[in-house]
Amino acid sequence: MKIESQIEKISSFQHLELLANQVVEGFISGMHKSPFHGFSAEFAEHKVYNLGESTKHIDWKLFAKTDRLFTKKYEEETNLRCHIIIDNSSSMHYPKLKEGQNFFENKIGFSVLAAAVLMNLLKKQRDAVGLSVFSNTYEYYAPEKGSDRHHRMILNTLEGLLLKTDNQKSTDTITFLHQIAEKIHRRSMIILFTDMFQAENEEELFNALQHLKHNKHKVVLFHVVDAKTELNFDFDNAPRKFIDVETGEEIAVFADNVKQEYENEVEKYFKKLALTCSQNRIKYVPVSIDESFEKILLTYLVEKQNFG
Repeated sequence: MKIESQIEKISSFQHLELLANQVVEGFISGMHKSPFHGFSAEFAEHKVYNLGESTKHIDWKLFAKTDRLFTKKYEEETNLRCHIIIDNSSSMHYPKLKEGQNFFENKIGFSVLAAAVLMNLLKKQRDAVGLSVFSNTYEYYAPEKGSDRHHRMILNTLEGLLLKTDNQKSTDTITFLHQIAEKIHRRSMIILFTDMFQAENEEELFNALQHLKHNKHKVVLFHVVDAKTELNFDFDNAPRKFIDVETGEEIAVFADNVKQEYENEVEKYFKKLALTCSQNRIKYVPVSIDESFEKILLTYLVEKQNFG
């Protein structure tokens, strides 16, 4: 039985890594055919050649194809550190997957694959990556490193998040964002995946997000939602019982009776969140689980370029 479970675990791990690689390769290939041509190369394993630099490492084959000068990047030239944070509370395991659905069709699965995709790109660039996972506890922490062993350890941790389906696991975002901020001492890009569902004081939450920016960090917040049900409240008008997966609280309503009020409140919250992030120079990016990963990769590349 132990051998079977290990084989299943290894097979699943390779699936995540392979899928992430396919997403990145497809993205880079698409950028080569787009107006961003060359931009992708800068962030793969090349950088734009600047006048006055040594011509020793110019990639002449790439020059022949693109008529632009790029130099090959080497390990010692790469200094970006990226720390990925994932909210693993019960609400992130919504919607509950049905038989035959892909693991990335709920919020935690989408976030896990998005993180693996970013890690694949970071690995290509020989950049360092770290990971924090929180819910009602600080579940996991790994500092930023660039080794293959470290990369595989984090991928294995991400796989584990797909298997945990604890009910009523709340979100203590404020406490753990402060703790994570204290752990990251060197200037880094911090990427947070969360659905921002919590009953905590909003001002304190925004203070915790601001704390992530200390030591001149760059912070990107990916606000992960299921747009169909959580934004558009797309349910039929049969009587339904809605259950808070973090508290267990239940309420029975007809969806049509509360749809308009619900959508208004959600829109108001999203706007406030976007405005507050903008005021604090935090990059706020709402993403739905039915979207492609292009927005995530493009955001990362643009923010990395701005980060310098």
